Amino acid sequence: MKRIFSEEDLTKNLSLYYLNGHLKKKPMEKYHREIDGSSLHDRDKYRKKSEILLLNSFLHHFPEVQFENLTCESPDFIAKFNDKKIGIELTEVINHLEIKKIESQLNKIFRHAELLLEQEDTSKYRGVYFLEFQNLSKIDLLEKQDDMVQNIKKCIMKKKAFGYVKKIRKSPHRRNVFITHDFNLGLFDGLCSEKIIELIEKKNQKFPYYDRSVDECWLVIVSDMNSLASRYTFIQNKENLQKIQSPFDKIFHLENLCGNMTNIKWVGVFEWLSSWVIEFKYWKFIIDFS
Repeated sequence: MKRIFSEEDLTKNLSLYYLNGHLKKKPMEKYHREIDGSSLHDRDKYRKKSEILLLNSFLHHFPEVQFENLTCESPDFIAKFNDKKIGIELTEVINHLEIKKIESQLNKIFRHAELLLEQEDTSKYRGVYFLEFQNLSKIDLLEKQDDMVQNIKKCIMKKKAFGYVKKIRKSPHRRNVFITHDFNLGLFDGLCSEKIIELIEKKNQKFPYYDRSVDECWLVIVSDMNSLASRYTFIQNKENLQKIQSPFDKIFHLENLCGNMTNIKWVGVFEWLSSWVIEFKYWKFIIDFS
């Protein structure tokens, strides 16, 4: 996974993680301390901490997972699950590549506004601010960057939305000022199943190079709902995912807001139930036919 190196963004995402009331919490700070104590380069530490944070929705469904190695590569993590050694490969699916650029510019605006508010009075303005904007897609963010920074700063100081800001809400935070884009269902749409399939096919090509000492290797695909570019409301042509061929033992798609999970490939109880249903229908057909 490739991300722009920014410790501030990681701290903000960790704060959003703890504010999320939908999912059970895992000791992310403990995992982060373990990664910090490793010999990895700072950039790799940031990447690993971002990845484990994205795995929260996965851990919500598999609380028995115990990590054995948080800093390995190919796969990204090694864990124990039901007395098996599991390799976990993580990847993120981007729903709107064109929005990724807008989001990057917006994050720079947020960072500038955060710094100005902390210079004013951190104790007074500390918190996580969720902003919704007027016609964001039509704003020239490069040209209006300074105007937006000042507008956001004034909105937060006056506790009132105006100008570019359509709506503002705040959640408490014990240390810093964080600004992020609010969830707006109007911005959400379908996630094309082909994007997920393309990711799986790319990972399939790398599978022969993964650690062969694991009992099973799982592929976890995450939609980061804290990112404008990754949000979605439904998966288009979801049935196509069941046709995918892959050497991975299990494949999941999850979103990290409410933890909704799609089992794309599951070797185990689901196959057993499916085969049982098929067998039941077969014998019922034989009995009825007789």
